Amino acid sequence: MKLSKFILFPVLAMSLAAACGEKEPNGEDNGGGSTVTAGNVQIKMLPDRTSVLKNPMTGWVMYVSGTADPSYLDTEFYVSSLKKNVRVADYASCIYVRTNWRNFNPEENVYFWDDPNSSLYKIYTRAQELGLPMAFRVVVDGRDQGANTPEWVYEKGAAYWPSSEIPRFSDRKVPDVTDPVWRECYEKFIEAFAEKFNDPTKIAFIDGYGLGKWGEGHNVCYEGLEVTGTEVDNGITYTKYGDGIVSDKTVEYKENTMEWITSLYSRCFTKVPLVINYHRQIGHPRSSGKNAQPDSEHLLQIAIDNGYCLRADSFGMHNQDWGYNDWERNYVRQWNNVLPIILEGGYVWTNSGHQSSIAAEGYETAGDVREGEFLEGQLACVNMMDFRVGDEVRSWFEEAFPYVERFIQEGGYRLYPDRVSVPESVKMGDDVTVTSRWLNLGWGVCPTNLKQWNQKYKVAYALLDMQTEKPVYQFVDESTDLSTWLKGSPASYDFDISVKKVAIGGYIWAVGLVDTTLDDGEGIHPIGIQVAVDKDSLTEDGWVKLDNVTVN
Repeated sequence: MKLSKFILFPVLAMSLAAACGEKEPNGEDNGGGSTVTAGNVQIKMLPDRTSVLKNPMTGWVMYVSGTADPSYLDTEFYVSSLKKNVRVADYASCIYVRTNWRNFNPEENVYFWDDPNSSLYKIYTRAQELGLPMAFRVVVDGRDQGANTPEWVYEKGAAYWPSSEIPRFSDRKVPDVTDPVWRECYEKFIEAFAEKFNDPTKIAFIDGYGLGKWGEGHNVCYEGLEVTGTEVDNGITYTKYGDGIVSDKTVEYKENTMEWITSLYSRCFTKVPLVINYHRQIGHPRSSGKNAQPDSEHLLQIAIDNGYCLRADSFGMHNQDWGYNDWERNYVRQWNNVLPIILEGGYVWTNSGHQSSIAAEGYETAGDVREGEFLEGQLACVNMMDFRVGDEVRSWFEEAFPYVERFIQEGGYRLYPDRVSVPESVKMGDDVTVTSRWLNLGWGVCPTNLKQWNQKYKVAYALLDMQTEKPVYQFVDESTDLSTWLKGSPASYDFDISVKKVAIGGYIWAVGLVDTTLDDGEGIHPIGIQVAVDKDSLTEDGWVKLDNVTVN
């Protein structure tokens, strides 16, 4: 097909450029090391610094109990600065459930996703209606929460220890996570779980360890529980148990278990990010202690080598024995802007039964607590923060909403092209060169380097239909690596495009960040990451409109 040249429609081009930003003269340095190609027009984009961008592995995480009514996802709070009620889910990028294995898999070969009457099914369905992906943690230890591993697993012969001899706590069983029967049952479940949910359009991440108390990865039991004393219940004296037993085999059990479980999740969840709690007592039979276990960093490296990124469940908790202390701060520093970090704040509010811990942690009010978590997260360059249930989330909206807004503006990653140049004309048979400069307004990282993502998000240019604003032609710049776009370091690209197959007609130049693992059947990849530009510059599908052009 013969092409003559690209010609701009003057009136339309002027109005579109006004919406997108400011046109600059041809041939000027774009400020990032590249020079605008002669004959191109450069468009300077203005950033959107405040809108909630619901992008993968960044933003606020809304927590919900695995047994909650799905209406909880429509929870609202009054925000005084806005003078109105707002829905929590409107500020979240995903919904997070951590619940027991029994809720996922109550009977052998019976799963929540096959039961429309189950709470998890209803929560998942409502999240899908809200356009929010889910995240999960599977909890197996019953010491503090009752029957977490389903009873059918023990009926098959899996080994366990009672957490107490008191009859009313008889469902509080502590599984032997090295037992082959228990592992076989768990592997079967995770394989079925992944077969259904190894889908990044449905799942934001999987918290893939879940052992020990609360599934946080500490107080993991390998050889039984230490006797701590006795307790009288209804006039009868019973044995009480505490932490797991520590022996000369502990280090071996910890390493074997870490390799087994992270390899399992990595093998099954090949498309969804995996995370693990970084903690100085990771995998250890005991929870507390100011100093780290000597093998903690080695154990976490096993997980990272198996494709994991990091979260911590105690941001803002200052207790040196069991809170977030200097070990966690120093450990995570090496992963800043390399892996995404997820923040969960510690329990410090009334519905947790820990009102007194506010003062114990050095805070005076719930607003102070939220500020402390935010500042600790800023130090760790976290990508995600938490809206915990009950009074925890209420305090964010009623007492600390400025920090909700600040994290939206400053936290995680927030990407946009501040300057893009496209050609005004091209000679018949020529290729064209486009240039762009990209900025990250957030302190976090866009983790395209994750094993499960494998650089699937790329910069792409498109020629849009002028009526529908849908892509007709698309050109993907495979050289772009979004994980290197860090705050304060603009990334510039020159990209050569062949237009030999473009049909004569009028189009709109556009740019966007596409997901190259998806397409419409005709080779057009959809937008995968929303960019931070004014909504007037965006199409309904998220493409950034640049300029009108015709091919003659």
